[in-house]
Amino acid sequence: MKQRTKSEKFFHQKPENWNCAQSILKGFQQELNIPESRIVEFKAFGGGRAPNGICGALYAGDILMKEQGKNSLAKEFNEKVGGTLCLQIKQEAKTSCKDCVAIADEILEKYIVK
Repeated sequence: MKQRTKSEKFFHQKPENWNCAQSILKGFQQELNIPESRIVEFKAFGGGRAPNGICGALYAGDILMKEQGKNSLAKEFNEKVGGTLCLQIKQEAKTSCKDCVAIADEILEKYIVK
């Protein structure tokens, strides 16, 4: 089996310049058969624009967890990052967006990659 490319490798890489939410989907694209068109749609959820201002990486991760019949990764994400809201993470937790993508990827991998 081919080694999976971690989501953070896609974050803001040229030429696509994927955001945090898109990077999560891109990182799990092969395992979960995510179409490229869906990844493009998730452009709307980066940069603090996910519903209720939650982190885009967390939002995308939760969508994937839900689709797999799993519980939210918010609690574990919050414990590792120090928040769930984009602005809160940037201002208070001072965790970079790329680090949020890496943490969401790590948590997701435990639950959805066999």
